Amino acid sequence: MKRYDITQPLFSCQVFPGDPRPEKEQVMHIADGDVCNLTKFAMCAHNGTHVDAPYHFYEDGKKIGEVALEKFIGRAFVADHEGDVTAEDAVNMLVKAREYDVRAAKRILIKGKSTVTEEAARVFADAGVYLIGNESQTVGPEDAPREVHLILLGAEVVLLEGIRLEQVPEGMYLLNCAPLNLGDVDGAPCRAVLIEGLV
Repeated sequence: MKRYDITQPLFSCQVFPGDPRPEKEQVMHIADGDVCNLTKFAMCAHNGTHVDAPYHFYEDGKKIGEVALEKFIGRAFVADHEGDVTAEDAVNMLVKAREYDVRAAKRILIKGKSTVTEEAARVFADAGVYLIGNESQTVGPEDAPREVHLILLGAEVVLLEGIRLEQVPEGMYLLNCAPLNLGDVDGAPCRAVLIEGLV
């Protein structure tokens, strides 16, 4: 059984242009005579490896504390891809995933420098996918991510952004990317892990 940590270290993570960077401050130090080491930090809900809830783009959408854990935990398919993900590419990813297990087609993780197009987003949304993951800090084009987010989040497809899949071969895994339960907010950081051999 092999485990892959596909999470970025938070304080050295990539940040979407315009988002605040995560910051930390050690406020207690054992070396200074304090009883323990204690750190406080501040961050954006979408720093590093994180998930988007529908509320991110929909005022009446589900907030992170309302999204079922089933979306974040279960069989997933890692698909190798570079460049734009077209509708045809999306169909092929779903077909490959179903060849492993129909449940793996519920969570698609895209490995490589890729961008989900509006057409591909519609394919995933129409297929009832639970989650789409990618290595970029946004699932759509970085300069115009809104429409892809609207399509996927409107279908309650959770977005797992900023993952790292360089060491992960294409195939089926058990995914756990449960987010922090931040309650009534638009997204949350998570520790995303893939496990091989438990599916």
